[in-house]
Amino acid sequence: QVQLVESGGGSVQAGGPLRLSCAASVRTFSNYHIGWFRQPLGKGREFVAAISWSGGNTDYADSVKGRFTISRDNAKSTVYLQMNRLKPEDTAVYYCAADRVPSRTSVLRTRPDLYDYWGQGTQVTVSS
Repeated sequence: QVQLVESGGGSVQAGGPLRLSCAASVRTFSNYHIGWFRQPLGKGREFVAAISWSGGNTDYADSVKGRFTISRDNAKSTVYLQMNRLKPEDTAVYYCAADRVPSRTSVLRTRPDLYDYWGQGTQVTVSS
């Protein structure tokens, strides 16, 4: 069982930064790829970024490339999402999710239905 807790959300003006954290309670954090997803009000959940179990592989949605950076600290069982140059269209509830990878593959998945565990989400609001 994996428990994920997101933090760091809030309100920010367009162009500003925010840093989200995803803290995991799990025996072996390095058995999991971690993804960030977001869900704007009234819309479906969409992929934002993902990082492999080792941190050696990352993937980003085109809409956030060059602005967001995902990283992880396995010693702290925590994944971070640094969000810079935020735009009003980034407004959403942000979720982190864990994808168990027993074979230690580096292949990252972008479909939310393929992730095994989810946090409760944190709201990010960007005003223009």
